[in-house]
Amino acid sequence: MTAGFPGGGTAPPGNPVARTRATGTDTDTFRDPRKPGAGGVPVPDHGGMSANPHDALPIRLNVDDSDSPADVVDALFLGRFAMGEQPYSHSSNIDRVRSGATLLPQSARVLRIARDDDRSATLAEGDGWTLLVSRWNRGADVTVTATSAELAAKVLDEATDGAADEPEPQPENVTMGFWYVSPRRGPHRTTRQISAGTWDEVRPNYTAPVAEAMDRLMKTTPEDIAGRLLLLHGPPGTGKTSALRTLARSWRDWCQVDCVLDPERLFSDVGYLMDIAIGEDDSTGKGRWRLLLLEDCDELIRGEAKHTAGQALSRLLNLTDGLLGQGRNVLVGVTTNEDLERLHPAVVRPGRCLARIEVGPLTRAESVAWLGTEEGVGREGASLAELYALRRGTSPTALPEPRGGADAGLYL
Repeated sequence: MTAGFPGGGTAPPGNPVARTRATGTDTDTFRDPRKPGAGGVPVPDHGGMSANPHDALPIRLNVDDSDSPADVVDALFLGRFAMGEQPYSHSSNIDRVRSGATLLPQSARVLRIARDDDRSATLAEGDGWTLLVSRWNRGADVTVTATSAELAAKVLDEATDGAADEPEPQPENVTMGFWYVSPRRGPHRTTRQISAGTWDEVRPNYTAPVAEAMDRLMKTTPEDIAGRLLLLHGPPGTGKTSALRTLARSWRDWCQVDCVLDPERLFSDVGYLMDIAIGEDDSTGKGRWRLLLLEDCDELIRGEAKHTAGQALSRLLNLTDGLLGQGRNVLVGVTTNEDLERLHPAVVRPGRCLARIEVGPLTRAESVAWLGTEEGVGREGASLAELYALRRGTSPTALPEPRGGADAGLYL
């Protein structure tokens, strides 16, 4: 089928209109109506680019039963650009189109409309320009070709002005996987919805240096990943687990987060480790990164771990940057209450950690600002758990009052 042009005409005078392959040869020929003689003069195609690029382009559209009307609309749109009649192109992508927006300038003349189950294509034109709108679900691509760059930009701005809708609110819950060894089924993964605040909401729970380090971590993308180990260490009650829940929400577009409920068994059972290393995608996780969370793994990564945990530490490191981790988009997140000085040097060496953050208590000034009062806040500040206890009106270190008449004793 020979392609027409958006306005309903044929190829403009002076341009090639057909491309044929000579029978029995490998020579492509172009018939140029400007040349004398019946049918024009064959011009061999030597694979080089002509001084006029459009001279080397065929204007013939071949379609079969695998093509759709929308494919034809896409091809027709390129005609004027390919022939050089409208050599300038501007385009824009809109993630969410406002309901009722046509994405067409007021002066547009609609030439073709093709609708499929999940997309539509609209071809329109105006004086000196052609426009293609490709829409799917809530999103759209708008592309304009025109006789000048200024006209293309002007038409595109008019078509898309006010068309973008507000971003869709993100749900508060995050899907998280949980791995464990079942006595009946062996290694098993289940999922559940967990609540997680946004980083802007959670950020005041952390002291300034920690919040700044977390700022960078929350914005991490797959292109930013260097090391494969994420290490959060510090005293209990400082918000390490809360930070990981928020991280799962911040990364949910590109990373599937799984929590391992029995990490001490994971690195002692090779079969279990292989099942997790190979992984199991959730319904939307194909091709995404995975973050395996191992909480409170003090005995696994402290300095004497090589002697006390046998091969467990070696297998952890192998999963992050050894042969086991090769070809797999797997990150390992570890929380521990140990001080950095007590961690094994192999765990904290440069290049192994994507992030290594010590999560400590808030300073006194930060604690007072968080709580709104100085009552109960010590000179050294307070941990997140202590602040929540003070807000509830209880002290995390309070002991029950002894019963009257009973002998006083120790509470452990």
